[in-house]
Parts: sequence; structure tokens; C-alpha cells
Amino acid sequence: MKFYWKLLFYVGVLCTTVCAEAQQARDYFTSMPDSVLPLLTEVNRADCIDFLDSHMKAEVTNRFNNKSEMTRLTTDFIEMQFSPSSVWQMKVLPLADAQVVCTVSTVSAPAADSHLRFYDDDWKELPVSRFIDALPVLDDFFTALPDSVNPNRYQTYRSRVDMLLMKADLSPDSQTLTFTFTTPATLDREAADFLKPYLREEIVYQWREGQFVH
Repeated sequence: MKFYWKLLFYVGVLCTTVCAEAQQARDYFTSMPDSVLPLLTEVNRADCIDFLDSHMKAEVTNRFNNKSEMTRLTTDFIEMQFSPSSVWQMKVLPLADAQVVCTVSTVSAPAADSHLRFYDDDWKELPVSRFIDALPVLDDFFTALPDSVNPNRYQTYRSRVDMLLMKADLSPDSQTLTFTFTTPATLDREAADFLKPYLREEIVYQWREGQFVH
């Protein structure tokens, strides 16, 4: 009999945990402080969830009197399209004894560039360096050159890449973070075409033991 009640207790705990996780992303989204997403009101955030639950287009009028739309909602992921050139993503990630919220804000002007942030359960911002082993640097997106490439010509075009722009994407279906090299969109056509074969378009990080690692 003791075993029976003990089994029921653990099943109850497991069910409670699973249910809580099923509500995780939406709960974080609706309870976040206005300072995290100043463009949306508390009512905006709640409406987005309600609209998607009702299989409706989750479009709201934001504080600037423009339209914003929640385009994706899963148990641990949310994506908002604030404008044609602005996207925001949120992913809830597990830690050993807690959770952390990762957000990515991306603006295209016209090349896309992203900014990462991490928060604890109370929406206190945490250092990015705590959760990612090393962000990509410019050289990471360049591959080794074959011997057939003229080094002088290559260096002429390579020298035009003088800044790092990259788009970050959290996955709705897995615990990955993908960085896409977007600086080539700022180059002239000749330079972009020449360098394309020698570029790594994406770098993918996996979430392992509380960190994104490459």
C-alpha cells in the first residue's frame, strides 16, 4: 500500500511538472516587465496568446500605433514580428536546478543584425558570457583558401569586410542558436560574389549543460 501511494505521489509530481512546462513560454511572456518589451503593453501580450489559442492571427496594435504579430508559439519558444524589419524571439532553456530565458532582437537595416540577452526567472538580466562559450568573430565565417585562389585578389576583397554583422536565430524545435553572416549584404555585388565560395554562411551552437557551445 505504501508503494501504491508513493507511486501516485510521483506521478502527480510528474504531471504537475509537465503541465507547468507546457505553459512555460506563455507564462514568461505575459508576466514579463514592460521594460523588456516596451513596444507591447501587458494587454497586447495577453491578446497575442489568446488569439493564437483561438487559431486567429495574433496581430495587435502596439504602443507606436503600428501592427505587431506573434508568428510562433510553442511550449518554450515565442517569436514576434514587430515590423517588416524587426523580429524578437524568446526561448526558455533548462538549467540544472532552474531555467533561463534567452531573447534575440533582430533589426534589418537592410542587413540583419541581432542582440542577445539572458534573464533569470524574475526577469533580472544576466551576463551573456555566462551562457555562451564564445560569440562568433569575423574570422570564424571565413574558410581556408584553396591554393588556386589568387591571394592578392582575395585580400583586396577581404579588406572590404571591415565589420561583423550577423543574424541570430533561436530554434522553435530544438535547443540550438544559429548565427548567419549578414555582412556580405553590405558589400558591392562584385566583392560579395567573389567572397561567397570562401564564406561559412552559418555557425550553429547547441545548448549543453547550461551553455550554448559550438
